[in-house]
Amino acid sequence: MKNRLVAFLLLFAFCPTLFGGSPATSAPDFDPKRLAAHVNFLASDLLEGRGTGTRGYDIAAAYMAAQFAEAGLKPGGNGDSFLQKVPFRKADVVPEECSFVITPQNGSAVTFKYAEDFILSNDYERPETSVTAPVVFAGFGVTAPDQKYDDYAALDAKGKIVLILSGAPAQFPHDQRAHYSSGRVKEENAVKHGAIGMLNFNSPIDEPRRPWDRMVRQSKMSGYNWLKEDGHPGNYYPEIQLYANLSHEGAEKLLSNTAFPLKKVFDMVEKKSLQTFALPFQISVKRVSKLENATSYNVVGILEGSDPHLKNEYIIYSAHLDHLGIGSPVKGDTIYNGAYDNGSGSAALIELARAFRQLPHRPRRSIMFLSVTGEEKGLQGSEYFAEYPTVPAPSLIADINLDMFLMLYPLADAVIYGQEHSSLGQTAAESVVDAGLKVSSDPFPEEVIFVRSDQYSFVRKGIPSVMFDSGFHSTDPSIHGEELTRQWLRTNYHSPQDDLSQKFDWTSGVKIINAAFLTGLRTANQTKPPAWVEGDFFGRLYGRKRAHAH
Repeated sequence: MKNRLVAFLLLFAFCPTLFGGSPATSAPDFDPKRLAAHVNFLASDLLEGRGTGTRGYDIAAAYMAAQFAEAGLKPGGNGDSFLQKVPFRKADVVPEECSFVITPQNGSAVTFKYAEDFILSNDYERPETSVTAPVVFAGFGVTAPDQKYDDYAALDAKGKIVLILSGAPAQFPHDQRAHYSSGRVKEENAVKHGAIGMLNFNSPIDEPRRPWDRMVRQSKMSGYNWLKEDGHPGNYYPEIQLYANLSHEGAEKLLSNTAFPLKKVFDMVEKKSLQTFALPFQISVKRVSKLENATSYNVVGILEGSDPHLKNEYIIYSAHLDHLGIGSPVKGDTIYNGAYDNGSGSAALIELARAFRQLPHRPRRSIMFLSVTGEEKGLQGSEYFAEYPTVPAPSLIADINLDMFLMLYPLADAVIYGQEHSSLGQTAAESVVDAGLKVSSDPFPEEVIFVRSDQYSFVRKGIPSVMFDSGFHSTDPSIHGEELTRQWLRTNYHSPQDDLSQKFDWTSGVKIINAAFLTGLRTANQTKPPAWVEGDFFGRLYGRKRAHAH
């Protein structure tokens, strides 16, 4: 059955007219019907939500590889394959064997309920951990010298569990706010200050985008962490023996008999007067996880550049192929199809490959098309590729990422996350205008999007990167784009309702793809590679790594 299915996929991959489009004779010729065809296949129930490490994802990867081959790309994976094997540690928390108990200095112990008060994140190396320790409230858990801000300044966290709010101070510039909101950055900071565990709860700003019921649903899905060559998990901090998320009810219960109840903490956040403090109790938490090894794949295709010297430098187009697979039912549906997230970006990647291959003259630099796994598990596939690239690491000079651009209405504008940080952003802005759209600033600074998609794996390696997204404005003045977008994020994002029954204005999608195409083409033909803006935050933070690599 599996072999017949793969043969069926290859037939469609090599016969694009069956999808309702037609082979292009010149580029760019971005046909909305072809874009729709790719999304319709990738988001079909047949692929079962493309969960990392699942049969449905493997089918999607085979489809991407076949499309890259049909476009005339060279294999860029392992050996002569389009696939790069990504080794994973798969983990599943066993809720019925986990516990969370508060032991106050005076009074009776309080036991929390799993999925009501707390959920636990996976441990990727230890099947079981138990920790008993005092708790300190560490604000946002942020140390930001550039902003003269430090939640740990007056706090002793050594040997303790830190309770932290999601996000970062609202007064930070929006991309610094994004960076310091990153769970990875907070975990690194907690380790640096001697903490042995972390408790996280949503700020009022973050609760609408990360509602508790959605967090619980996703916690029931397997976690994945890529493995290093030595077999140990990457980006893993053994010092942190506990990582839990609390519901607002759980956080309220935890803080109820303290000098700082939850309402007072939220009031301090609103007034930008957040204090840190020790809590008058300790907690005991037991976590049990089921661990096993697994495999998934990045898909990599390459168009070699035409310049004898510059062809050794690569512009990356990236998009994640995975979604959430099969999970808890919502409105009777269990398949998290991921039509927008990220069927849209994956389809764009295919069409970009086709357009570049059909140019009458190849660009000077090489173009890499990178379809990654495990983004929904924490940028896993792109992190693995950035750590173990299939071409020399210094040859990667830019990343252009495409992730979940919405086509809910006729678009008048686009957003370029990362625009202000590098010369790549300026090229992207010019390209958006030439594609017939206006450039808008980040409409969701509270969503900290710049650190939440695959471009950030490359930023952390010092590589200038941008991500394209749709804006709030429509060419139809009767349409309120912001309202529709926020409603979609509340009701469809990371749910089975992100499926093919939604509204898709495919012509708007073509405009986004055209802007991305022009950005890559211009960057590939420029004499100098993209550079960080002088004094830029990310350039200072990560650009030195890049200079050292060269």
